[in-house]
Amino acid sequence: MFIKFMFALRAAGLKISLDQWLVLMEALDKGMAENSLLEFYNLARNVLVKRESDYDKFDMGFLEYFKNIKSIEELPPELMEWLSTEELERELWDRPEGLERHDLKELMEMFEERLKEQTEKHDGGNYWIGTGGTSPMGHGGYNPQGIRVGGEGRHQSAVKIAGERKFRDFRQDNELNIRQFQMAFRKLRQFSTRVDSAKTELDIDETIKATGDNAGMLKLVYEKPRKNTVKLLLLIDSDGSMWKHTQLVNQLFQALHQSTHLKDLKTYYFHNCIYENLYTTPMCHYGDWVDTEWVLNNLGSDYKVIVVGDASMSPYELLSRGGNINWYNYNEEPGIYWLQRIRKQYEKSIWLNPIKEERWEYAYGHRTIGEIRNIFPMFELTLDGLDQGIKKLL
Repeated sequence: MFIKFMFALRAAGLKISLDQWLVLMEALDKGMAENSLLEFYNLARNVLVKRESDYDKFDMGFLEYFKNIKSIEELPPELMEWLSTEELERELWDRPEGLERHDLKELMEMFEERLKEQTEKHDGGNYWIGTGGTSPMGHGGYNPQGIRVGGEGRHQSAVKIAGERKFRDFRQDNELNIRQFQMAFRKLRQFSTRVDSAKTELDIDETIKATGDNAGMLKLVYEKPRKNTVKLLLLIDSDGSMWKHTQLVNQLFQALHQSTHLKDLKTYYFHNCIYENLYTTPMCHYGDWVDTEWVLNNLGSDYKVIVVGDASMSPYELLSRGGNINWYNYNEEPGIYWLQRIRKQYEKSIWLNPIKEERWEYAYGHRTIGEIRNIFPMFELTLDGLDQGIKKLL
């Protein structure tokens, strides 16, 4: 049952185990979806999705499978007008018991038959599409399952909810925004150490333990504040093929500079590849630079290094002397020499690439991407990629 739905979800990238699928089938057999597509949407998502970052994958698969379901709103306008304006009020104790239940296929067949037969509005009763009563079609009545038509909508349709894709920003493979950058970089605070000072910072874990040991009576425990020792060198590829990634890289830059947990942050720029000079501004203008040798001599090996760039260029720009495309600056050493120097000095260094990882093998510049991957651990510039990269720095 619904086996094609499972394959649609898997095609959208959602990992579903056989055990999860059997649990969903058992829940359907017990009527937990109540013949409602919306209830089925909620039920299936609760059973099959374990992480909020996978909600959007579920929505995409759901939308693909159920996209051709026709809306009840395609009814004659006069019928919809009456059903949307008439509402009967009844007391809860008038609700009848022991109503006959139907599966979704039966309900849809009954609904089509009623549309052909019915010629006027109807209130109450158990047969026609109307308001009140116990008919499984209409609104304002007391049938616990059926097809709601008209009236004030209490919920959006499942297909519409899935189509809105409200959870796309929760995806782990999404490109990042400033807030997500900041939350990811907070993990670098694991490098912080205690300083010799008064105990003024509340220790949550020890407070909970001490309170439990104190028979539930609150007992606060304080600790010495932490001083972060992380020093970060950020090297950013600017202009050229990176132009289309400008907004994303700018968000990363702002997130880091708004962070307060780093002991030191140094930022330099390069164009396509690093040569004898590193620029001090993203415009990479003549003379606005420092010697790369000076950076290596003055920033110790305790700095963590993040290089941001697409690593995509002509091979001679990476592998040849004079590969620097700026007419005013002939490089004596190939770019790969400087990358190897940086990697050798800074053991904790990574490369973040805004190009999707699935394209690294065949995108323009795939050869240079491959060469640089042999030097730096390279990660895609997404939530997953940044998380993996920070773990590597740790």
